[in-house]
Amino acid sequence: MEQRWRQRQRTLLAFAGLGWLAYKALQWKRQANLAGRVVLITGGSRGLGLALAREFAREGCRLVLAARDAQELVRAQQDLRQRGAEVLVISCDVTDQEQVRSLVDQATQRFGCVDIVVNNAGIIQVGPMSTATTEDFTNALDVMFWGTLYPTLAVLPQMRARRSGRVVNITSIGGVVSVPHLLPYTCAKFAAVGLSEGLRAELGQEGIHVTTVVPGLMRTRSYVQARFKGQQEREFTWFALGSTLPLISISAERAAQQIVQATQRGAAECILSLPANIVGRMHGLCPGTTANLLSLVNRLLPEAEEARSTSTSGMEVQQRLRSPLLHALTGLGRAAARRLYQHTPADAASAPSPPAQRHYP
Repeated sequence: MEQRWRQRQRTLLAFAGLGWLAYKALQWKRQANLAGRVVLITGGSRGLGLALAREFAREGCRLVLAARDAQELVRAQQDLRQRGAEVLVISCDVTDQEQVRSLVDQATQRFGCVDIVVNNAGIIQVGPMSTATTEDFTNALDVMFWGTLYPTLAVLPQMRARRSGRVVNITSIGGVVSVPHLLPYTCAKFAAVGLSEGLRAELGQEGIHVTTVVPGLMRTRSYVQARFKGQQEREFTWFALGSTLPLISISAERAAQQIVQATQRGAAECILSLPANIVGRMHGLCPGTTANLLSLVNRLLPEAEEARSTSTSGMEVQQRLRSPLLHALTGLGRAAARRLYQHTPADAASAPSPPAQRHYP
């Protein structure tokens, strides 16, 4: 009896192994060769955008990078050319539809077409709902919804004419689960997720693959570029730690590798990091329980402070805070910033010194 049971176990393991090999073979077969493809990346001058540009360059792609800061674009172009990539950089505000149309026209004139568009531009506003204004929601939607829709609309005519193309939308776990103190950001990302999933449903029959990327917290040091309201030092502290600590966050380079692989496969969805997968799956199964848990999390976050209803950049808050402990705990974030140009010259002045008064470490 025992021998028969062991034989069944071996048979089951053999079938499971064959199934896994067949799945991997199917994935490999479905992976597109991206060599020579033209990839347009918005928000491509630093952070995840630059990590994606480097990863697509490794696959032999030709690159078009768009961002608002011309100097940052030139620096990214030099970096990528040193790696052997062919790169066009164009200063563009993705909230302006005419600028986006011009961006796609210039890319098409230079390379003949745009094969892949990666909608990556984003902004982050952190603070309790009581400090948020309609302008905060408008700005978030302008960049992360309209800034996703405009490039997509601009490239769709040529993709439809060829009956091929790939649209990759970088959304967020905040577009699947509403996160406290990130409400304008979350609303914009929810809209982007809905757009992305709807586009995939409608465009697949035309040979156009749409991939919805859902990252969790990522080590790009984006917290110094974010805007903070309420008790700004405390808001900055929790957001900086969450965006930096290992296990909670994922490196931008690893995220870029997974995104490029998902692009090659034409995957419907790519959720990045284990915590994001757990939270996303839990919300799908038990949305009420997840909302209740997030309500408990909200009680741990700083309450609104009327005197700090104004918005301040993370860089300014960091310079004011100057916490040696926080500086030590966010070392991985600073290392990522150096690799991905996610920093400013003011960083040199932000190294900690013994504070005259203890803030929130």
